Amino acid sequence: MIVVIHAHPYPSRSRAGRALVEAIRPLPDVEVRSLYDLYPDFDIDVAAEQEALARAGLIVWLHPFYWYSVPGLLKHWFDKVLERGWAYGDGGVALAGKRCLWVPTVGGAEETYATGATNLKPFAHYVDPVEQTARFCRMVWEEPFVVFDARVIRPEDLARHAALLRERLLAYGGAPVRPALEGAAA
Repeated sequence: MIVVIHAHPYPSRSRAGRALVEAIRPLPDVEVRSLYDLYPDFDIDVAAEQEALARAGLIVWLHPFYWYSVPGLLKHWFDKVLERGWAYGDGGVALAGKRCLWVPTVGGAEETYATGATNLKPFAHYVDPVEQTARFCRMVWEEPFVVFDARVIRPEDLARHAALLRERLLAYGGAPVRPALEGAAA
């Protein structure tokens, strides 16, 4: 089972996010949870979210890259859903061994993420907080699937990215989830 946590505050305005979600939504054993549709008031049903994550072998965080981070509701979701004693800390093993795939859509071009360029640092520098969130919950961090130039991407390039993401998720279908390590530090 794959659970996609989709967090776009304006999904109807997002060509890239919409194309990616439309490409993967019909896949077997994929559940797309669009946070801004589910929780427009930011009142997250923690139990429902944790139940969805418990069913998953792969968890996908798909969202626009906002101010070098995640949109506000996804950050709030992290704060509420990934609770101590459930996702991390003493007894917090609910996500241990589950795979995590980060899928940010980035408005800027990849070359703007370089030393001395507009964004000053390589994109890899901005991955750390999201990666550490997954690793802190003992999840298996997968190589991120990043779509650059999301605001102006050509339709044929966007279709190619959507197809690649679809294929990547299909490849997870029968892949076993790694067991959690005994005594792993939280």
